[in-house]
Amino acid sequence: MIEIEDIATDPKRVRILDSAMKVFLAYGFARTTMDDIARAADMSRPALYLQFKNKTDIYRAIALMLLSRSLEQAKTALAGEEPFAERTMRAIDEALISMTRTVHASPHGAELLDMKSSLADLIGCWRSRFAEHIAAAIQSEAGRNGVDLTAKGLSAKLLADMLLDGLEGMKMRISDPDEQRRAAAALIKVIDLALQKS
Repeated sequence: MIEIEDIATDPKRVRILDSAMKVFLAYGFARTTMDDIARAADMSRPALYLQFKNKTDIYRAIALMLLSRSLEQAKTALAGEEPFAERTMRAIDEALISMTRTVHASPHGAELLDMKSSLADLIGCWRSRFAEHIAAAIQSEAGRNGVDLTAKGLSAKLLADMLLDGLEGMKMRISDPDEQRRAAAALIKVIDLALQKS
């Protein structure tokens, strides 16, 4: 199983991936060559091939790096001291909405996002870990508020999945990040209400 949060932090690889991301955003995946990436990372093409076998390998590594960073941001946000709704909104904003903002802003963002089917395994693992972090925060909040979710016919996992499913549907319907934030805040408010004593 892929461990999203356990990626290597080799500075050379991170430099290559950061440089490749800039090149992909500037030229798109199809027009970018390994030569372009090597130049952007200030290294020779043979040295680049020692690290990655091709640009698809680099694309997947970029996705893994971004997804890993987003999980760390979500985990940190959810562990804060603010009210549940604020922590959860910050986690979603930092881990999801902000992560895709740069890609959407690029003239080649649609091309890069269309390739996400090649990342299904990584995205599935990321979603599972993100749901676990959200479910843990929900369970903790329910405990803090003395709310028995089972008595309400709910569970922390069910609420976390409902939130992520809602966010996924919202992304298909709403492209503007500010509108996405408003819709996400409404979903979180519904979950927050379920975590209050009636």
